[in-house]
Amino acid sequence: MISGFETIQLTTIILIVVAGFAAGWVDAVVGGGGLIQLPALLLVPGITPVQALATNKMGSIFGTTTSATTYYRRVGPDLKTAIPMAVIALAGSFGGAILAASLPASVFKPIIVLALIAVAIFTALRPSAGELTALRHDGHKHYVVACLIGAVIGFYDGLIGPGTGSFLVIALVSAMGYAFLEASAKAKIVNMATNAGALIFFLPHGSLLWGVGLVLGLANMAGGYLGARTAVARGSSFVRIVFLIVVAALIIKLGVDVWNDNVS
Repeated sequence: MISGFETIQLTTIILIVVAGFAAGWVDAVVGGGGLIQLPALLLVPGITPVQALATNKMGSIFGTTTSATTYYRRVGPDLKTAIPMAVIALAGSFGGAILAASLPASVFKPIIVLALIAVAIFTALRPSAGELTALRHDGHKHYVVACLIGAVIGFYDGLIGPGTGSFLVIALVSAMGYAFLEASAKAKIVNMATNAGALIFFLPHGSLLWGVGLVLGLANMAGGYLGARTAVARGSSFVRIVFLIVVAALIIKLGVDVWNDNVS
């Protein structure tokens, strides 16, 4: 199965396009589009989990590149912070993908659920967080913290993936002091790099379904463009609300996965 279309039905293709568009929109605003996109990919007959992950990354990189470009034109995020962070995140994502090939994600899911609950509580109890940019660090410390965030979350994206954009946004808001809108703009640049890092690992293994990935990518681009424009137009308060909704969905999804893993 090279393209992925060999045994796929038209209704499944339509569902993948709709899921790709919706995932692109969510990813552009706060991240977490994989919650929508991955389940749709698993409907492709005969697809393996690794093929689904690889094809998801291919679709996502179209959307994150589009939303990152849109944010750059309209918000103008500081590239002196975003680019080093993205480079470190790319390397971290590649390393995470290597480990993912030999270590089951179920080992880490309970920790991720607890981290997401902490993120949701922090965001809900501090409504003023992320309204305005008030940087917490100056000089070299600012860039060191940014690169540490990029390395840790990049590694997570290569290893597991769901919620990477959301983790990037909340880290940029809470640890660095960015407003939600500017944090989301920087997160797209970094998320683009983490998708690329994972793809670099997956490409030599022949895991990509090229046809499905291209269709998914085009839908993701459209959703990413609209999502970035919506976020810019509505501002940080809107991004914060969507962020809380996505984090809640992530907690439920990963919590169910942990429950099912323990039962089985």
